[in-house]
Amino acid sequence: MAKNLFVIRHAKSDWNFDVSDFDRPLNTRGFADAPKMAERLNAYPIKPELLVSSPAKRALTTAQLFANRLEMPVSTIQTDIRIYEALPTTLLEIVGELDNTYQSIALFGHNPGLTLLVNYLTDEQIYNLPTCGLVHIRFDDIEDWASISGGLGSQVWFTYPKQDT
Repeated sequence: MAKNLFVIRHAKSDWNFDVSDFDRPLNTRGFADAPKMAERLNAYPIKPELLVSSPAKRALTTAQLFANRLEMPVSTIQTDIRIYEALPTTLLEIVGELDNTYQSIALFGHNPGLTLLVNYLTDEQIYNLPTCGLVHIRFDDIEDWASISGGLGSQVWFTYPKQDT
């Protein structure tokens, strides 16, 4: 059995509002990119069974747009405040607490934590996970999310909005 983790950075946000970083919404490009990327994921052979997101507005909105395209109830998205501004150690802790009944989970959050997490888990060196970028990491022969650690994952797919598929 394998575990599949989809690491997804929030879509492009709008800096033209006088709001806190936490409350920053998506911009026009973000609202276009998230459904486009969700469609790519929907056409992919493996789909997440659970969406876990930072509660920050731009990340949660991205997760909601993905849920709609994946035909998952928005109400099933789990949020975890620890994802916001998290370093890889915290993100790994969150992954380790995931419910083992799920084989495939999508994690929505922020940089630099997500890029660093992908690099740590896969021994790949992605310079920067772009906004609304998506990485599929597979963990072969792992049945417990808590068993995941550095270098155990394989980067199977890396895609982002400006990439032609």
